[in-house]
Amino acid sequence: MATWNMFSFQDAVSPIMEQLIMFHDHTMMILTMITIAVIYMMSSLIVNKFTNRMLLEGQMIELIWTLMPAMLLIMIALPSLKILYLLEETNKPLITLKAIGHQWYWSYEYSDLKKIEFDSYMKQTNSILNNEYRLLESDNRIILPFNIKTRILVTSYDVIHSWTIPALGIKIDGSPGRINQGSILSMRPGTYYGQCSEICGANHSFMPIMMESVNMKSFNNWIKNYS
Repeated sequence: MATWNMFSFQDAVSPIMEQLIMFHDHTMMILTMITIAVIYMMSSLIVNKFTNRMLLEGQMIELIWTLMPAMLLIMIALPSLKILYLLEETNKPLITLKAIGHQWYWSYEYSDLKKIEFDSYMKQTNSILNNEYRLLESDNRIILPFNIKTRILVTSYDVIHSWTIPALGIKIDGSPGRINQGSILSMRPGTYYGQCSEICGANHSFMPIMMESVNMKSFNNWIKNYS
């Protein structure tokens, strides 16, 4: 989860988030190279006093500074298209979870698992424990098995919300009358936090998302105990 003075990404717990971090580093490397080159050329132009009164055109340099940006754009576009298709990949999910945004809480449905349904509200400050996080804990958390592909369906009951867990690299808008889908594949057990990322009203800041990733045996026991 995010901590104080943290400027980097959260640790990736899904293949999608790993790809997003690598794409970020790849793009930042290209931008850094461009910035250094531009600063060097501007500095050299400012420092030297040479002029060429007979210079009318420079076809070679114009060809170079036309082709190089095109090549750099291709180097950025290809991996971004790959990630775009990976984000939309939801083939053969074993579990389907539906998240419905309300003002101001989330409700969840495991439609294909004994019709499990529950609401998830933020825990009040006076009810959280010493080892829990203020504004991030919820009374009912999502339970999902790790290394199992899950489809997430997001919609809204009233206004536009956004279901987001940064560590999983997932952010899906929930719009009234429309269902958007994405995929979740957690690679390790743990508890992951998120919040609504769309300004949805006065209590927008109090819509936490809390997901616990467990092994398959614990997940089956949770289903049995819930019913």
